[in-house]
Amino acid sequence: MRPLLILIVLFVATASGFWVWNSMPAVRTKVEDFLSASTFQTLEVRYSAENIMETHRKELLKDTDHVFLEPSLKFIPYLLMDVKYNRSQDKTGEGVILWGLVDGEMVINTSTWERTHGFTDCIASNATRQEFKIINALASKGGSWDRDGLSKFLNLDNNVLDSWVDSCRKKSLIVQNGNSYRLHLQNPRLQVIPETKLEHWLVTKPTKHATRVKKRYRTAQIEMTAKAAFGNDFAIRKTTEIFLPIYSIVVQNPDGSQMTTYWNALNGKRFVPPYDFE
Repeated sequence: MRPLLILIVLFVATASGFWVWNSMPAVRTKVEDFLSASTFQTLEVRYSAENIMETHRKELLKDTDHVFLEPSLKFIPYLLMDVKYNRSQDKTGEGVILWGLVDGEMVINTSTWERTHGFTDCIASNATRQEFKIINALASKGGSWDRDGLSKFLNLDNNVLDSWVDSCRKKSLIVQNGNSYRLHLQNPRLQVIPETKLEHWLVTKPTKHATRVKKRYRTAQIEMTAKAAFGNDFAIRKTTEIFLPIYSIVVQNPDGSQMTTYWNALNGKRFVPPYDFE
């Protein structure tokens, strides 16, 4: 009787653990972090906080009554994907993509930290391959197109087109104005080559005492969106989680209030985080 009871307990524990692992991403992330190595990979710090504060002193300190407080360094998670894609009819492109696990956008160039705009909405709505065909077609025309042009470009009959468009509208990805459709984004930037211009080295840093920002998106979400956005010929060969070092620079105002700005330690430029960045 006892062996049977042990087997039942083990089965229930395994089933419960499997459910938690698949249904509670926050728990899974904590377990993965706990089991991770004592070091992590990050882009190299190339500018010190002191250098940034001195360079931008006039911008950040209005007068002598405003003072700098002690700066802090945080690490923001990104997904580094080793990819291949169809560059042209007779040529395959190979490279890497750096995709934000906090802001949900792809980095176009690490020197300028230029990013896409619009993928965050697509991730949030679980945009499908069919919906991305509508999105990409509109993006290729500057964000808007009439129904006839869209139908001819995609080579779809009206019933299929209306079904895909209606799905995009319900997800607030596009809006309809009469007989025209447009992307429901301000200054969308989705028409990009699926490759990040990565010009900087990765280094290894001890995990202890390093403040790492919590991920908002899972690797699976980024992979699914990238595959849907870049088509059937796009493939992800390997993924690695890396980090971007960001300085939090705080200025204390004369009334005791504080102003916090964030700066990219890789290129020394101002970094605009998501609205609920912590």
